[in-house]
Amino acid sequence: MTSYLDHLECTQCGKDYPCGELIKVSPCCGKVLFARYDLTRLGREVSRDVFAGRPDNMWRFAELLPVFQDENIVTLGEGATPLLNASTIGKSLNMGHLFIKEEGLNPTGTFKARGLSAAISKAKELGAKGFTIPSAGNAAGAAAVYCARAGLDVKVYMPQDAPDANKKECLLADSELNLVDGHIGDAGRQAVAVAEEENLFDLSTLKEPYRAEGKKTMALEIAMQLGWRMPDTIIYPTGGGTGIIGMHKGFRELLDLGWVEGEPPKFIAVQAAGCQPIVKAFEAGADSAEPWPNAKTVADGLRVPGPFADYLILQALRETGGTALAVEDTEMVDAMYEIASKEGVIACPEGSATLVALKRLLGSGDLAEDDVTVLLNTGSGYKYLDLIRGYGE
Repeated sequence: MTSYLDHLECTQCGKDYPCGELIKVSPCCGKVLFARYDLTRLGREVSRDVFAGRPDNMWRFAELLPVFQDENIVTLGEGATPLLNASTIGKSLNMGHLFIKEEGLNPTGTFKARGLSAAISKAKELGAKGFTIPSAGNAAGAAAVYCARAGLDVKVYMPQDAPDANKKECLLADSELNLVDGHIGDAGRQAVAVAEEENLFDLSTLKEPYRAEGKKTMALEIAMQLGWRMPDTIIYPTGGGTGIIGMHKGFRELLDLGWVEGEPPKFIAVQAAGCQPIVKAFEAGADSAEPWPNAKTVADGLRVPGPFADYLILQALRETGGTALAVEDTEMVDAMYEIASKEGVIACPEGSATLVALKRLLGSGDLAEDDVTVLLNTGSGYKYLDLIRGYGE
């Protein structure tokens, strides 16, 4: 297995850059860089059938991931999460093709494992000696354990009120934990400043090219799990938006390879009522989002007031005929109970928000009952046990 990575491309102006050295955003526009592969050669030399017989993790798709040498892959078995048939909830909603992509079964309990595995692996291959990362919680925990696995140091910057589970993950993995007054944007400014001062590589969301590559493997898996078909709709809880951006890119690559047919699924972005910059920008027809003031929500992964790649999230929604909507915290928590009691999935509030959105879209007629629909549960509800009412409450 070898990567077919060919170059990097600025998502703003399309200018190409080499992929043989550490790089963050595009030097031309200061925007997100996408990894681009030699898909013509890949399609000629590799059959999609080879993936089924490989080890059950995201690195089975090595040709479409950025690492050239196997010894540089930093893995804990991430990926290969189940696509569960949500038959009980589906029946109650008169839906025959409703699925939950259960990302809570990844290492550290969230889909962040995918992105950090890819980013740290490639940075290691390119000579990085240490890292910084800002995080609302789960990305920090993932970075801590993957850096421990790689034998590299990481300095984590996290809001003071981030979940205790994430703080303890960082401490267990012996990373340097720095708690910041404010939100993830404040943490990001500190992480970037320290990285520049100490010659570390910053792993901020979409401010380097390869976290999105790990996240895109969700699209590759979903297509493979559906018999190399794309779903009609994916409902995704959106903070920084790497998952939507990565999956949209992944489905496009599958189409270019001729491994699937049709059009990419319609992407639905779900945000919290207390932090909904993408929803407001989408409704206003804007190409970028204004930072959300006083962002508040119990779903820490959704508390991203100013996503760096806002323009790419909005592009993905509009290009696929999708939409964006916001749900209340109380609705998310209620949905956690419903998903657990009806499907046995202990979902995080971010993932549970997708069920709230699904019901609203069905009620408005914006989603058809016979659509093949995937709810993305991005993490385990075991990290949010404080939201669960105790006995007798």
